[in-house]
Amino acid sequence: MFFEGFKLEGREVNGVTLRLRRGGDGPPLLLLHGNPQTHAMWHKVAPVLARRFTLVLPDLRGYGFSSKPPVAPGSAAFSKRDMAADMAALMTALGHQTFGVVSHDRGARVAHRLALDHGGRVERLCTMDIVPTLAHFERTDMDFALGYYHWFWLAQPHPLPERLIRRDVEDWFRLHTSREPKDDGFFHLEARADYLAALNLPGTVESICEDYRAATGIDLEHDRASRAEGVRVRCPMLVLWGSKGKIGKWYEPLKLWRDYADNTIEGGPVNSGHYLAEEAPEEVLAALEGFLKP
Repeated sequence: MFFEGFKLEGREVNGVTLRLRRGGDGPPLLLLHGNPQTHAMWHKVAPVLARRFTLVLPDLRGYGFSSKPPVAPGSAAFSKRDMAADMAALMTALGHQTFGVVSHDRGARVAHRLALDHGGRVERLCTMDIVPTLAHFERTDMDFALGYYHWFWLAQPHPLPERLIRRDVEDWFRLHTSREPKDDGFFHLEARADYLAALNLPGTVESICEDYRAATGIDLEHDRASRAEGVRVRCPMLVLWGSKGKIGKWYEPLKLWRDYADNTIEGGPVNSGHYLAEEAPEEVLAALEGFLKP
């Protein structure tokens, strides 16, 4: 069953309404999804984690069936600071003052900012298939520009990328998620349907582009300010990446993250492409088993 035993609901926090699922029993654990997905990406790992943890699985603002702030100059509504504040407010509303975080892709960038701005609340942090945004941009070369061309394309001024995507949303989804070749059967039928239904809602495509625009502007301002002030991740980190993807080819992720964090950092490659939790859930769960402390 798809998320059997989980409750689907909406919560108003920090000026937005977030769709989320909750389930399980034990210490609180927040799971944050990536682009162009929804919280449904956790469907293979959540039932197992729910045996040990109380899980909170939201759709990030702009994504899924959560609120979609309008396009605006500067894209401030999609700063990772504001998106992280949503998560902090959500966990407060649910009665969780401290919690662990497991995150992927864009959600991992939100999680990174959450650990910087609300460091006393994040007990443990797992990031999947990212290095810090600032590191990406400051090390940009031909490999990164071509391999992650979508970072630069989605950040183009409104409405250029939105108009091109909306000409065939499903085809864009198929192309965007095929950085490693895969057929339409790669994603669980219900998860894929959820992703596409969300993408076809008014405002979702615009929100995705605003997320990437924020990454080229206001997020870098915040990240540089944090670095200048010596604000770093204070909790233990688990850093995972797909061995078939780009992160391990371009960077030494564990070494690089040590420039941004003060506590222990462990992790390594998972035998998958970019979508670790859907392609290699057993390996992801094995890594989390030793890292997360119930």
